[in-house]
Amino acid sequence: MRKVEVTRNTKETKISVKLNLDGKGGAKIATGVPFLDHMLEQIARHGAFDLEVSARGDLHIDAHHTVEDIGITLGQAFAKAAGDKKGVRRYGHAYVPLDEALSRAVVDLSGRPGLEYHIEFTRARIGEFDVDLVHEFFQGFVNHAQVTLHVDNIKGTNAHHQAETAFKAFARALRMAVEADARVKDVPSTKGKL
Repeated sequence: MRKVEVTRNTKETKISVKLNLDGKGGAKIATGVPFLDHMLEQIARHGAFDLEVSARGDLHIDAHHTVEDIGITLGQAFAKAAGDKKGVRRYGHAYVPLDEALSRAVVDLSGRPGLEYHIEFTRARIGEFDVDLVHEFFQGFVNHAQVTLHVDNIKGTNAHHQAETAFKAFARALRMAVEADARVKDVPSTKGKL
């Protein structure tokens, strides 16, 4: 079972993540950051992961620590759930549209953190959410999941749509990468380890 629970407690945040890579897309999210809740629900639904995230953070300052630490904790959970990566596809990619917006995500379960992030948001905030935090979330995730991620917003004029397509594409790419590949019995690498 690729099902894990990870907690991360610091002086700034208290985060708990439950993740099942072989789920049905169920989500139970309570972070105190409504737009992030919406994006995490997209990851669960479009990745077909069961995901529970609860967070308490220093939101009286701003949402930075909470969003970043959720990315970190989700990355740790993902790495733990993926295990030795035997028999998985390893690579995943997705293009996702939403009205005028289109984003692409490509992921490699490489065992090495790497982020290529290219989203030029058309405004600085989505409601109360600072769009700079999208990058912080993905950076925290890749650093601790030990994956390579390329995420690009190809077009879009609505910032909400830009973010949502990026998160949905990310979810679909992850889903593809962790799926079983019937033709691969071992780790999909000439190194023998990822």
